Amino acid sequence: MGVLRTVRSVIRFKKPVFSPQKRRLSKAANVGDLRLIAKRRLPGGIFDYFDGAADDEVTYTRNSSDFDKIVFRPRVLVDVSHIDTTCSILGKAYDLPVILGPTGFTRIATSDGELAVARAAARLNLPYTLSTLATRSIEEVGAASTATKWFQVYVWRDRGIVKAMLDRARDSGFTSIMLTVDTAILGRRERDVRRGFTLPPKIGLDTIIDGLRHPRWTWDFLTHEPITFANVAEHADKDGGTAVSLSQYINDQMDPSVSWEDIAWLRANWNGPIIVKGIQRTEDADLACQHGIDAISVSNHGGRQLDHAPSPVSILSDIADTVAGRAFIICDGGVRRGADILKALALGANACSVGRAYLYGLGAAGELGVDMAIGMLRDELRRAMALAGVRSLSEVNRNLVAWRNP
Repeated sequence: MGVLRTVRSVIRFKKPVFSPQKRRLSKAANVGDLRLIAKRRLPGGIFDYFDGAADDEVTYTRNSSDFDKIVFRPRVLVDVSHIDTTCSILGKAYDLPVILGPTGFTRIATSDGELAVARAAARLNLPYTLSTLATRSIEEVGAASTATKWFQVYVWRDRGIVKAMLDRARDSGFTSIMLTVDTAILGRRERDVRRGFTLPPKIGLDTIIDGLRHPRWTWDFLTHEPITFANVAEHADKDGGTAVSLSQYINDQMDPSVSWEDIAWLRANWNGPIIVKGIQRTEDADLACQHGIDAISVSNHGGRQLDHAPSPVSILSDIADTVAGRAFIICDGGVRRGADILKALALGANACSVGRAYLYGLGAAGELGVDMAIGMLRDELRRAMALAGVRSLSEVNRNLVAWRNP
């Protein structure tokens, strides 16, 4: 009897989990684990589109690895029984200093695509940014989510298309626009080149074989409506409804002549906040402030444009000194841990934007995976704050961190 009691005391059978998504996520401890799950679940070309970057991917790697060069300087014997991560972003209160950034072609991860991310943003009380090159339309996202919604703008050669999208965004409840300024031409993403990646994916022998190896993704892809660039679908010759190479499409449509003079045009056609995404030098940060920009996003496009550009975290403090409170500062790139968010805030950011982090969750398990990815960042941020002796974001300053010696 004693042996039986001992056995009963140590054996605990887990409750069965019937949801395949929950089973898939059950062993994920961090965003890196979600990345590995997404890599297993998605066809190779799809995963590489989300995960890859330009040329040798040096900047992509440094976006994250540069966070590792920063060490905390924690305080002790601080009452951290209550941790407050609430913040204000462009005048509204949110639960975390996190923005769900714009990502194009999101439906290639799962059929709901941008709708899943926008719904998650509403539950998480975070802003969501819809890409010009989204695969769900402005109107669909506007109707699907009560989250604060921003619209990311690429400037087409045809300004009439841009104006029409701004009008639609306004009518659909979007409150801010984010002008991306680092895509005069598209960077060369060599993983996509090797894969022959197109949008939507072409069906050939290689994709058929890859599809058989990923049956759940393939079934989802084949049983839903065709993927298009939903926000420009009404322009029949530019809708992305045929398989075209990404670089060819963007280079044909984007206007490489966009300059600071175009800010006045945007102001005339949009009466809400304007964010400029792609700032990488203090001179441009200063110019953005001179042009009355409401927020700047320190960003190198996730390493997908100019390789060997600086990582956002490496230039944050200089840009924050230049901006000196004249504009809201967003750190965009490389965030994989809640501790990364805390480091960025200490160096002068007001919030961080994440893209790949939630895409890994989306690719791993759809909408539930997005919830999990952001939940991981939230819990890690709270834990890092407590261990560093920081009770609220208002207490975060540069004394909290230091660059470690090489």
